[in-house]
Amino acid sequence: MLSLVPAAAAGLCFLLLPHAAPVLQVVLLIVAAASIQLRLLANMLDGLVAVEGGRRTPTGDLFNEVPDRIADVLILAPVGYALSWLGSAGVTLGWLVALLAVLTAYIRVFGGSLGFAQSFTGPMAKQHRMATLTLACLLSVVEVIVTGFQGRVLSLGLFVIGVGALLTLIRRLRLIARQLQDRERR
Repeated sequence: MLSLVPAAAAGLCFLLLPHAAPVLQVVLLIVAAASIQLRLLANMLDGLVAVEGGRRTPTGDLFNEVPDRIADVLILAPVGYALSWLGSAGVTLGWLVALLAVLTAYIRVFGGSLGFAQSFTGPMAKQHRMATLTLACLLSVVEVIVTGFQGRVLSLGLFVIGVGALLTLIRRLRLIARQLQDRERR
């Protein structure tokens, strides 16, 4: 649950970004990148405590998955609002990528509900999405310094995440389809 705090902080940074002065934009991008990594760290520590520490609870899976999906939306959708140069297309892109991110997890969990091992394959699983966005934030700092913030680097990062998430969905769906066909043959 604590991962929602840095996720919301990153989202707020993206919302404030187009309205800030260049120096503040640099700060917001660095805070967003750090917050994205803190979100992952909180999630990892929770898993370590639960699994390695033997403190797993009956509701642990629920409190692991639901905040993760909310965090994806809190981070990815606001990136679209930072892309003011794209107008409403930027907002649409942000929400579309957030939806694709949630769907990658849905398909993974759906495969598990069918009795198969959950597939965490990419190319754009959660860690990959967050690494790509962190890199886009840090490269956007250079953009701010060199040309002023235009959001082109963040746009590219969001586009790469979206295409990668779509490929991840297709890959996971194909795996589940193969597993279902194999089950039927037995």
